[in-house]
Amino acid sequence: MRRVVVLALLALALPIMAMADNITMTNVDGTIAISAIAGTNGLGTIGVSTITSKGSELTQWNTTTGHLGYVNYSTGALTSGSISGGGTFAGGGSFDVIGVGAWAKKLTGETKNPITLFAGSFDGPITWTLDSSSKQKSTYTLSGDITGTIWTGRLVNGSTSQNISILNKGQLNQGIGHINMGTTGLSTPEPGTLGLLGTGLVGVAGMFRRKLIKR
Repeated sequence: MRRVVVLALLALALPIMAMADNITMTNVDGTIAISAIAGTNGLGTIGVSTITSKGSELTQWNTTTGHLGYVNYSTGALTSGSISGGGTFAGGGSFDVIGVGAWAKKLTGETKNPITLFAGSFDGPITWTLDSSSKQKSTYTLSGDITGTIWTGRLVNGSTSQNISILNKGQLNQGIGHINMGTTGLSTPEPGTLGLLGTGLVGVAGMFRRKLIKR
C-alpha cells in the first residue's frame, strides 16, 4: 500500500514541479494609439476602435533589470463600453516582447539583436478600466490573459496589466496616451515528457494496487 501512495504522490508532484518555471517582467514608458476615435468625443467606436502600443521599455525579465528591450501590443476591437469611460476589447491582436543587448544573447544563445523573446496575443476579452479622472489627466488599466511562444518555441500563457495615462480631453480626442508601467507574468506549462511520465506513474500505481487487491 505504501508503494501506491508514494507513486501517486510522485505522479502528482512532477507536473506541479514543471509548472514552477515562471517568467515575470515589467515595462515602462512608451505611447499608445487609439484608432477610430476622431469625432466620437472620446467615446471610440464599438467594433472598430483598438489600442496599439509600441516601444514601451522592457525593464525587468525575472531577476535581470535595466534597459532590456521593448514590449509592443495591440488589442482587438472595442466590444462594449467606451474609451473614455472604460469598456471591453476583443481578444486577439498581439503581445510581443523584444530583447536587446548581451543579456538577451546569453539567455537565448542567439548571436544577433534584436531577439523576439515572446510572440503572442490576447486570449479572450481585454478589460479597459477607468481608474481615475480629472480635467488634467485620466488613468486607465488595460488587462487581459495572453498566450504565445517563447524563443525556444515552447507554448506559454499568462496575464498582463498595463497602467496608462491620457492627459486632458485634447489627447483623448487625438487618441494618444502614455504608458506608466506594465506588469506581465508568464507560466511555462509542463513538458510533454513529464506529463507522460506522470501518467505512466499513475498507471504503475494502478497495477500495484490491483495486485495488492488480488492478494
